[in-house]
Amino acid sequence: MAKIFCDFRFLLFLAAVAFFYIQMRIFATQSEYSDRLAAAVASENQCTNQLRSLIDQISMQQERIVALEGKDLQRLIDKVQAPVAAVVIMACNRADYLERTIKSVLKYQTSVASKYPLFVSQDGSDPHVKSLALSYDQLTYMQHLDYKPVETERPGELIAYYKISRHYKWALDELFYKHSFSRVIILEDDMEIAPDFFDYFEAAAALLDKDKSIMAVSSWNDNGQKQYVHDPYMLYRSDFFPGLGWMLARSTWDELSPKWPKAYPCCLNQRRITKVDNLFVQKCAEPITLVNMYGSSMGQFYHQYLAPIKLNDVQVNWKSMDLSYLMEDNYVKHFADVVRKAKPIHGNDIVLKVSNIVGDVRIKYEDQSDFEHIARKFGIFEEWKDGVPRTAYKGIVVFRYQTSRRVFLVGPDSLKELGVADS
Repeated sequence: MAKIFCDFRFLLFLAAVAFFYIQMRIFATQSEYSDRLAAAVASENQCTNQLRSLIDQISMQQERIVALEGKDLQRLIDKVQAPVAAVVIMACNRADYLERTIKSVLKYQTSVASKYPLFVSQDGSDPHVKSLALSYDQLTYMQHLDYKPVETERPGELIAYYKISRHYKWALDELFYKHSFSRVIILEDDMEIAPDFFDYFEAAAALLDKDKSIMAVSSWNDNGQKQYVHDPYMLYRSDFFPGLGWMLARSTWDELSPKWPKAYPCCLNQRRITKVDNLFVQKCAEPITLVNMYGSSMGQFYHQYLAPIKLNDVQVNWKSMDLSYLMEDNYVKHFADVVRKAKPIHGNDIVLKVSNIVGDVRIKYEDQSDFEHIARKFGIFEEWKDGVPRTAYKGIVVFRYQTSRRVFLVGPDSLKELGVADS
């Protein structure tokens, strides 16, 4: 019995030893796993911190990338934005004149080249003109070669006017239909432009889009001689088309192209805006023609009307100005109010009477002959085309005289058309 009890205690001892051994192994294993877990947690925390740091760095880089992309996108938008208008210089065989015009345009066009792509359209094959145009990387050269014989409609007419008309039609068809421009500014090869030339046309482009009664926008003033201008901010509407320094919209060209005249394209007297009180475009200071680059009018009007022309030298911010008064409905009321306030002048010695009055004056003429007589006294353009005096709106010609006073030469029906009482 004692032996059995001893064996039992021995077995208990062995069981206890085994239990303690197992507990120690379990504790050791737990400690090992605990250490591993702690190391894993520490490693995870380190990875988390590194990941957060990396995320912060990526976020910062993304912000920089977005900023750069925004700038690049804006640059891209600037490059691909639709131009305001193509600018085309119409040339033939006068390389020296053309060079002056190109230099004048590039002086102000370079900074806005994406808005105003520059072209030179040459009529004919004069090698000097072609070589000069091709020497400029800033412009695109076009060449019009027309060997068809010219048949005039009336005996004695100069064929130069027919050639000019063909060239204009070809160039405008090319720019509007082949190059798909929405607007085109047409310059001749003997013009210089003013500092605000491009701002003026950009502001006026909005008027062309809004007011379909406007045929074209011009920066030329036939009565823009230095003694007849004063205010570089003043714009007028006109029924007379000068054919110099003008912008045309494609919608208007769609109408004009099929019925473009065989000759005398600059006699299209339709409604437009002209800058009468000062100008943006000027003929170069040589004895050249008025509207004809082929020399067919042999310097007509140059010394009296072109040499004294004043090129505007004021940088006008046209895009910041409200030009809504030039819209057709607004302008009739605006212009009528200005004419109504002008003091009527009658009788003889009208030039002397005007000189003795401080404010604006108006002088009525009865017919073309009477207008020419009065215009001659003041020294302004006497010429009419298709029944319209140069620069006239509803028969009224406006110019400054000696001071800031405006003189309105008023036709027989002008006041009635404006709704102004005669006096």
